[in-house]
Order: sequence, then structure tokens, then C-alpha cells
Amino acid sequence: MATPTRTKIESTLVILGTVATLVAVSFIGSAGSGFDGGIAFTENISLLTACAGFALLIQWIAWVPAARAKTETFYDLTGGLTYIGVVSFSLWACHEQRPLTTRQWVLSAMVVIWATRLASFLYRRVHRTGKDGRFDELKANPIRFLIPWTVQGLWVFLTALVVLILNTRATPGGPLNAVDALGMSAWLLGFGIEVVADRQKGAFSTRAENKGLWIDEGLWSRSRHPNYFGEILLWTGIAICGLGTLNGPQLIGLISPVFVAFLLLKISGVPILDKRNLEKWGDQEAYLAYRKRTRLLLPIARASQDSTS
Repeated sequence: MATPTRTKIESTLVILGTVATLVAVSFIGSAGSGFDGGIAFTENISLLTACAGFALLIQWIAWVPAARAKTETFYDLTGGLTYIGVVSFSLWACHEQRPLTTRQWVLSAMVVIWATRLASFLYRRVHRTGKDGRFDELKANPIRFLIPWTVQGLWVFLTALVVLILNTRATPGGPLNAVDALGMSAWLLGFGIEVVADRQKGAFSTRAENKGLWIDEGLWSRSRHPNYFGEILLWTGIAICGLGTLNGPQLIGLISPVFVAFLLLKISGVPILDKRNLEKWGDQEAYLAYRKRTRLLLPIARASQDSTS
């Protein structure tokens, strides 16, 4: 068992590592050596770095009352509000120095629409269920509880990085083109899949006859995690919109969909849910058969009965 001192040291290292990553990525994304660099927020701080700091500051402010009350109730809502706040801040600061472009308005609106919908959905869900099991152990220790809030700041910044870089460039990019149309189409499809999947699961869980069962209908009959597929697709669409505009160090923004996929498939999404589901239903042949015939992510068709999970 870890001692309190060791726990504090490990938690502090994770927090410092997260902050260092934020600073490093913002520095690279706003670099201008031979390229179209970023807007300066102050003499020594770029606007992109200021956005990273703003995202982190919101999380730490929200952590204070959450740690005192030992509650995660407003965690997801804070994440959504941070997306909206940081994107709005980047647009405002950019407008102070140069005219905004149609691409900036459109991509920023896409982030705000997604964040508003997801934050409200998750907020309603945690109030309906009463808690989020991911935080059961973390919220007992204030320093450990600071980790998810700090990581959420990094999550917001890296996920919206393409849009934030576009909003903090020193000069605007060109007009919208066919590549942007392709990216926006991918975003629209991904957003639609995520919304439909969440609504189908919500409707399923509210029916009394489904209590204690796993969902195996609609998109969930074709994918065990269709909502995650939709989220990865919509951020890929936003990244596509940046392909023809970002250059040099700014191309680090394309890490966004890779980061989202890694987070959902390897860290906080699929591994946690699959572990819980196997603990609930792993001894039931019907559930194991569902896992075997249903694809992990892509909701196009049922996997072969002979395929592996």
C-alpha cells in the first residue's frame, strides 16, 4: 500500500508532467521560425500559451470547491465550459489584432456546439446516476483529486488544438475549400453518430425491463462503443480542416484526433468500461456472445460470429 507521502509525490509528478506538456505543446504550436507564427498575448507569452493557461486555470478554480465537497458532479460540465471559454477567448484576443475568418468562425462553432451538447448530456447523466465511479478513490485525497482536473485541462487543450492554433495565427489562412468541406462532412457524421448513440443508450436505460442488462440495439448492436467512434470521427474532421492551413510547427495540431483516439481506446474510455462490463456480465454466455459478434468501434455491420473480440 502506498504511503501518504509517496501518494503526494506521485500525484505532484503527474500534475507537473501534465503542466509541462501543456507548455511544451503551446510553445511548439505558436513557434514562428520561418513560418507563420502565432499572435503574442503579452511581450513574453503567445496567445496559444495563454489559451493553455486559461484552460488549466478554469480546472484548478473548479477543483477547489469540488475537493472540499468531495464531489465530481460538476467535472464534466466544467470540461464543456472550458472548451467554450477557451475557444471564445482565442477568438476575442485574435479579433483584437486582425480580422477573423470564416474558417475560424465555422470551426469554433463546431467545437462550441459539440461541447455544449456533450457537457449537458454528461451533467444530466451524473445527476441521474448520483456519481461517476471513476472518481471514487481519487476524490478522497485532495492532491490525487487534482490530477483529473489538471488532465482535463490538457485534454481540452490538445483536443481543440487545431482550432486554437487557427485562432491564434498571426495571419489568416485562405478561404474555405474542398478539403474543409470534407472535414466538415466528417465532423457532421461523427457528431450525428455520437448524438444518436447517446440517445439510444439513454432511452434503453430508462426502460424498467432493461434494468441490469447491456444495450444491444440500434447502433449498439453494431458497435460496443459507437459514441466513441463518433467522437474520434468528428475531431478527425476538424483536423482535416486544418490540413491545408497549418504549416511548420503548427502541424502539431494534427495530434488532436490521435490524442482523442488514444485516450478513449487505451486510457479512460474502452478499458474502464470493458472492465466494468466484464465484472457485471462476464459470466453470462449471452454477453460474451454479444462481445464476440459486435465490433469494438466501427458501427457498420455485425462482426463475424467467428471473429474475436
